[in-house]
Amino acid sequence: MVGSLMNEYGNIFIEEEVIARIAGLTAMECYGIVGMATKNVTDGLVQLLRKESLTKGIKVYINENGVTIDFHIIVEYGTKISAVADNLINTVKYKVEEFIGLKVEKINIFVEGVRVDN
Repeated sequence: MVGSLMNEYGNIFIEEEVIARIAGLTAMECYGIVGMATKNVTDGLVQLLRKESLTKGIKVYINENGVTIDFHIIVEYGTKISAVADNLINTVKYKVEEFIGLKVEKINIFVEGVRVDN
């Protein structure tokens, strides 16, 4: 589904991929997030996504009430997951609503892994 806004000049249609890209770039700025993750269906392993394909770890659902965003993330070892999640939710909600103009109804966060740096 495509998000749409109306103004005095006409309609604006916004693809889910655009919202996912904005949400992903915003999420990467948040403290404690290493990156987006995708799960390999065949063997169940989680893979850290590169910046070019970070939207594969994000799913956007658009309905008449607003936008719902699912994040599959990998967090940095030693960070408090609840603090990282709260920061991610507040930052992404603000930026998506500010840039796109659609209301963010819900943000779901799935922590797929923890990265430990040696």
